[in-house]
Amino acid sequence: MLHLIKPSVRAQGAYTLAAPVARHKLNQNEAAEDLDPALKAAILERVATQPWHRYPEFTPRALLEQLGAHYGWDPDGILVGNGSNELIQAAMAVTLDRDDAVVAPAPTFSLYRLMAAVLGARYHGVALGPSFHYDLPAMLAMVQEVAARVLVLNTPNNPTGSTLTRAEILHALESTPGLVMVDEAYVEFGGESAVPLLAEQPRLIVLRTFSKALGLAGLRFGALLAHPALTREIAKGKLPYNVNLVTLEAAAVALGRADLIAQRVQRTIATRDRTMAALRQLPGLTVFDSAANFFLVRSSVMPATTLFQRLFDEYGILVRDVSTGAGLEECLRISVGTDDDMDAVIAALATLQGGTA
Repeated sequence: MLHLIKPSVRAQGAYTLAAPVARHKLNQNEAAEDLDPALKAAILERVATQPWHRYPEFTPRALLEQLGAHYGWDPDGILVGNGSNELIQAAMAVTLDRDDAVVAPAPTFSLYRLMAAVLGARYHGVALGPSFHYDLPAMLAMVQEVAARVLVLNTPNNPTGSTLTRAEILHALESTPGLVMVDEAYVEFGGESAVPLLAEQPRLIVLRTFSKALGLAGLRFGALLAHPALTREIAKGKLPYNVNLVTLEAAAVALGRADLIAQRVQRTIATRDRTMAALRQLPGLTVFDSAANFFLVRSSVMPATTLFQRLFDEYGILVRDVSTGAGLEECLRISVGTDDDMDAVIAALATLQGGTA
């Protein structure tokens, strides 16, 4: 029966992740802290007053207005989704015909390649440069070579934390006739947003998520920002009533407390920078620059798979072993957790690397 599945899909690995219980869970780039209990209570109170036997609002206008004010963009140019992943899928579905080309950085979020394969498109990953910095000239050359219909720019990039400036994104837009999809899942932690370019760039798509900085990974909410004419077409690629009532209310409450979100983001940035600085003092450990809520490390003391297992078995620290990815040889990705989480990481790696914390 598997012969009935597209060969291009069978050739791909499914997006999946084992998540064993750990004292320090640092493998999925989640927010370091849960929502404030008062915010949770406010969400539940709002949900309790809604009719659960009715579908949610087809176009949640009040929430779109909130999002427009939050992002500084026209509410008519915003779509909401069950996480930004759904919106990536919708944008690609209405854009790509069979054998159309997609260009993206390599390594990057694996979902882009998987979605391209499902749609029968050709996917071209362009290797990042030294220390995982973007090689934009090489990407733009590939766009021209394969006549790419979609250029994906993930900034900060997952799993490397690499960024592009707004000027570089504008240059990319001016250098390609296709769509430029900028995934900004981690932009609250560093880098420049492309949102200010939207008003003059009708081929630009910007993706945002509430799963990281806003701490709603468990409820799944994302937004796509583009020219209103473009969002009207992309909306045809998503399912109706795609965001449930609870998530819609949670997003509205979270947006109303942007001050708390900003404080949490600043704590995460401070913890990231402190941790990276401490780890750079350890022998045999390379810590790569990152503008996200995670960073890559590479050890010359032991293989990544060994280091990953020892961190988990001996210290209860669960990170992400990305060492099988192209260009990521011997790398582990460490999400930024609480101060206690990161103190545990520093102490464990100091012991395993043979240094001092």
